[in-house]
Amino acid sequence: MKAAVHTRYGAPDVVRIAEVDKPSVRDTDVLVEVHATTVNRTDCAYRAARPFFMRTFTGLARPRRTVLGTEYAGVVEAVGSAVTSFAVGDQVFGYNEGRFGTHAEYLSVPENGAIATMPAGVTFAEAAPSTEGSHYALTFIRTAGIRAGHDVLVYGATGAIGSAAVQLLKSLGATVTAVCGAATLELVRGMGADRVVDYTAQDFTMDEQTYDAVLDAVGKSTFGRCKRLLKPSGLYLSSDLGPWSQNLVLALVTPLLGGKRVKFPIPRQSQEIVGYFRKLIESGEFRPVIDRQYPLDQIVDAYRYVETGQKIGNVVIEVLPS
Repeated sequence: MKAAVHTRYGAPDVVRIAEVDKPSVRDTDVLVEVHATTVNRTDCAYRAARPFFMRTFTGLARPRRTVLGTEYAGVVEAVGSAVTSFAVGDQVFGYNEGRFGTHAEYLSVPENGAIATMPAGVTFAEAAPSTEGSHYALTFIRTAGIRAGHDVLVYGATGAIGSAAVQLLKSLGATVTAVCGAATLELVRGMGADRVVDYTAQDFTMDEQTYDAVLDAVGKSTFGRCKRLLKPSGLYLSSDLGPWSQNLVLALVTPLLGGKRVKFPIPRQSQEIVGYFRKLIESGEFRPVIDRQYPLDQIVDAYRYVETGQKIGNVVIEVLPS
């Protein structure tokens, strides 16, 4: 089968298209013919092994998993003898961080993994980008205990995480202030944000409103800058470790001091989470934002674009023609 392969860490150019063996299928596995996948910040971090400590998980000298990719949508090609939840021909989507392998024509995943049948009325290209940024966003929300009536600020509302966070928060009944650039104000309003702040026109950290939670979906701010935005017991959460990994330290220290705190979200993947997104998509409460699409043969260009930091929502890779 055709796959995007990397055998060393580095810039996008370390990735190449090659023929590799189709994955094997164990008794409890599902073999998926991949129609669409994505390139995201997670893929970029694993490909470059940045930060360096990631090599403890991926391989110290060279990558143990040569085919990357976390999100996918496709059709079940075969099932193991013990599989009961899925059948050949089912349209499925899911998330596969750790095992990876979605940047290929075929993917083998456990039946009880982060996989579900596709929502009704969406294409493979629309289903594929609905699990990576959104599962990080959901981790933010659940870690912070956000519920209906809470006031939440989302910084970086047009990335994969931020655009999902705005929609997921609105589905829960939170009041959302979204921070983005001038060119995407209307896009973010269309996601349901109650208030939109243009960071190119004003410093969002000088906002006079206070919030139950500030979600830094792009990891470009700090607790120190955002602290004044928080209510007395408000929470700051970031998608990044922060300068000198301070968010890990602050998540341990600030709860001991009382008042405004940092929490560091630790994401997990499960079938329940994918099923949750499936229901939200079908109800119309969530739809992943898509910036660009590339064929698998141009995946290096997709990596380059993602690393400009300018993408809006998600970058989709078309593995099999529509």
